[in-house]
Amino acid sequence: MIRNIYLLVILVGNLWTVSGQENRNPDRYVDVYKQYVDATCPLKEDGIKHFVYFSRDRELIHNHPLLKVDRIEGAQIMYAWNQLEPEKGLYDFSIIYEDYNYLLSHGKKLFIQFQDVTFYPENKAIPNYLLTEAYDGGCVMAYDEDGNAAGWIVKRWNPQVQHRFALLMKMLGEAFDGKIEGINLQESSIGIRGNDDPSFSPARYAECLRENMLALKNAFPLSTTMQYANFMPDEWLPWDDKGYLRSVYEYGQEIGVGLGGPDLMVHRKGQLNHTIAMMRENDFTVPLGIAIQDGNYIGRTGADSDYNESEDSGAIGRKNIVPLLHAFANDFLRVDYMFWVHQEPYLSEDVIPCLKNK
Repeated sequence: MIRNIYLLVILVGNLWTVSGQENRNPDRYVDVYKQYVDATCPLKEDGIKHFVYFSRDRELIHNHPLLKVDRIEGAQIMYAWNQLEPEKGLYDFSIIYEDYNYLLSHGKKLFIQFQDVTFYPENKAIPNYLLTEAYDGGCVMAYDEDGNAAGWIVKRWNPQVQHRFALLMKMLGEAFDGKIEGINLQESSIGIRGNDDPSFSPARYAECLRENMLALKNAFPLSTTMQYANFMPDEWLPWDDKGYLRSVYEYGQEIGVGLGGPDLMVHRKGQLNHTIAMMRENDFTVPLGIAIQDGNYIGRTGADSDYNESEDSGAIGRKNIVPLLHAFANDFLRVDYMFWVHQEPYLSEDVIPCLKNK
């Protein structure tokens, strides 16, 4: 009997080890997309709320074809911190009101994306007062994988910056909670180098994201709230798992903040082992969302060094992968929201025809 118990312990231990190795297999999802290559248009009916993402090109919503497509709920628009608080304590939400009222007049909804980081070195998204010594300079330069300047990262981990962020969320919530469809925070991925800021640490960064998520939820108890969580500094899944990204997903589930990510890339192990794995391998009751951003319509991203979205005019004879992306997001990820970027000609030629009624 003792020998049998001993063998059982060994068996259970071996099963646990195999399971752990399987979860650390970086190739476990690389072929999943093949299940959906035969998906076609019109897109299968689902419970997903579809939005068109305009980034900061908010003027494009006027007389846009989305206004006449029943399955498109509305527009996701990015608003930068310095647009909403041009001076300390002076809040200006006039552009949000304008967009909200215009969409509402056409039976559509607004989903806000809050911008505090940029991906261009000539632009900063935060007010000038945050750039002062009182806020430790407010931001640091972001760098791409080749070491080139790639934008500006707000010091989300600075307590004084966090305090101002929470105050802004509170004011936004008082104005728009329960009116807009939702609001999301930008992606967790930041191109920070270890020596750029002595106040930064990967563990503190994960902690501050959770704190900012709570501030967002407290400000918006009614509208959908969401944190885009894709990659975290000093961590690369599945091998180097320090629990940073997992903690963001676990905390969102705990406090009722939805979770999502940019770049629905069904072929790349980076996205498959981070955002996609987090969504697939956990049970969520909070909303999940996935964004199809610049380049994703042909399997690329704006971060690719050999891809320039402004020069992409649409490949002639390309295969429309919108049905595949939708089927993957609906069946494999079970998302509640899809955000389709306004990149032409893909939106007009590939997305909208697939979302129109039969």
